[in-house]
Amino acid sequence: MAAAHGKQQKPHADPDGIADGPTASSDKSFDETIRLETDRDKKIEAAYAEGHDADIPSSIGYILDEQGELKRQRSIADQRSLALARTRSHASHKTGHAGDVEKAEGPLDGTDDAKEVQAAIAAVEADRDLVWWDSDDDPANPYNWPTWRKATNCTLISMLTFVVPLASSIFAPGVPQLMQDFGSDSSELAAFVVSVYILGFAFGPLFIAPMSEIYGRNPVYHVCNICFTVFLIACALAPTLNALIAFRFLSGMFGSCPLTNGGGSIADMIRQEKRAAAMAAFSIGPLLGPIIGPVAGGFLAAAKGWRWVFWVLVIIAGFATILMLVCMRETYAPVILERKTNRLRKETGNEMLRSKLDVGLSPSDYFKRGIIRPFKMLLLSPVVTVVALYMAVVYGYLYLMFTSMTEVFEGYYGFSTQDAGLAYLGLGVGSMSGLVIFSLTSDRHLKKMSAKEGAGMKPEYRLQPLPIGAILLPIGLFIYGWTAEYRVHWIVPILGTTVIGIGNLIIFLALQMYLVDAFTLYAASALAANTVIRSIAGGILPLAGLQMYAALGVGWGNSLLAFIAVALLPVPFLVVKKGEWLRTKFPLKNL
Repeated sequence: MAAAHGKQQKPHADPDGIADGPTASSDKSFDETIRLETDRDKKIEAAYAEGHDADIPSSIGYILDEQGELKRQRSIADQRSLALARTRSHASHKTGHAGDVEKAEGPLDGTDDAKEVQAAIAAVEADRDLVWWDSDDDPANPYNWPTWRKATNCTLISMLTFVVPLASSIFAPGVPQLMQDFGSDSSELAAFVVSVYILGFAFGPLFIAPMSEIYGRNPVYHVCNICFTVFLIACALAPTLNALIAFRFLSGMFGSCPLTNGGGSIADMIRQEKRAAAMAAFSIGPLLGPIIGPVAGGFLAAAKGWRWVFWVLVIIAGFATILMLVCMRETYAPVILERKTNRLRKETGNEMLRSKLDVGLSPSDYFKRGIIRPFKMLLLSPVVTVVALYMAVVYGYLYLMFTSMTEVFEGYYGFSTQDAGLAYLGLGVGSMSGLVIFSLTSDRHLKKMSAKEGAGMKPEYRLQPLPIGAILLPIGLFIYGWTAEYRVHWIVPILGTTVIGIGNLIIFLALQMYLVDAFTLYAASALAANTVIRSIAGGILPLAGLQMYAALGVGWGNSLLAFIAVALLPVPFLVVKKGEWLRTKFPLKNL
């Protein structure tokens, strides 16, 4: 057991991947626990100093703000009091002398002063009833899994992060067929049936992320995967257009799970210095999925009809769901250790045992941290607000392209459904080019400026390519719009969409990396705030796309978008020049 007494046994793995045997049984093991805790604190301090709190894996520990730490301390003290009561009760039943046992105290109430609380906390932190990994080589620790098991988990997660974005746009070329089948000629509904999926991305992460902290990665993956597949089936069988829109929203909401938790799952298993390849594979899915989708969807819709687009997605998603149910292992260290703690409590009768990674926060606290904080950041941090609003426009333009390109190339160039799908390859090539450009320049510039100015790796150094992307975006819109308007050879407007793709990806990556580097402890919440705003824009802005083109033509319609992008050009330059001032002038505290 994990108590302070008893001889430590050699651990072995059980079917759940949890090692049996004790975790702390002697002064030596207790000293080792203290050493590991000190190492953890050093790693957290280093990560905080470097601005990469998102890379602090779950197997090391947590960072809480001041209020969160106070709640944790009081909760642990309460748990200790209750555990003492249960242990005494258990002992009295064993001895048959219930009358000799003193009445246990209840949890600390609001009248306890700070000294009493601190004394209780000191006792908790000093005791030896902490459940931890059996050793540095404990096979239960995901860091110590064999390579094949880590590769299996990473492959399944990456597969799912490809399927979910694929479903966002694979449906686009078949929309004209669908509208004809349902007898509707509404351009707004034609756009919304595609973009409503992205609205699900706005709301899903707010619930999915806190749930994974409470119940672990695997249960959340499995529930969301099953619901995602079920609602894809519902889309394939939708009897009305309104039903299809509702099912698309729900499939997007549950489909956002791998995009929300995938990076955390990889960080749970793979140490930071070896994580690049896995994170690269994880990032390719969201990049290529929306581009490959229309290409495949165009041929599929032309050959089998729009409903078969969803049946193909059902087959792929169902296959991934079954594989994950069979092959995925839980990676979230707090849940693994909590399962071990519960088993040891039953085996030993020692209710004092507590997981070393138990932060003592209630489910309501988890949800408050996961749901409320991003909105508080939007209100309290001007730089978060500015970045989120600018990203909303850029992301909205991307999905406006997804919803309108089929109509443009079919109407202006007489493309068939499958050929219209191929037109999306321009965006794909542009996106890949933007990724390469950013990857080759960002880290190099970061190191160069850090060495030159001697001020450390400032987050603002990440913004160096941002103005380039901001300038390319309206240029691409002008090229795409006017070459299509005058029926210039179809390759030229596709080249225009390539320029749009380059600008879009540079903007997206620069601002995403900036938020991660700039907000350290609150990086995940800053990204969540950005995701909510941009997903809402991605779902709503395309509603005006086809109507705008019908009223203005594709030339002036895209020019209007380009003029808005030009009017917003001061924003990226402002963030580059004044981002540090805004960030330090309005610091985020007590979130």
